[in-house]
Amino acid sequence: MAQSKNSRISSATQKFFCSCGGEVKMKTLFEKGKVKNVAECEKCKRLERRPSDFK
Repeated sequence: MAQSKNSRISSATQKFFCSCGGEVKMKTLFEKGKVKNVAECEKCKRLERRPSDFK
């Protein structure tokens, strides 16, 4: 089975967790005419730019 070097075989979604124990979900905000992607903790409602910032 030949596949191109950029092909994705499985789309694994990483789950991120905040230090409070809540799950981190990505949200899209529309602010000042710009679209911003932010990561938000479901439990404590903390906002960060990336899910990896919740360390």
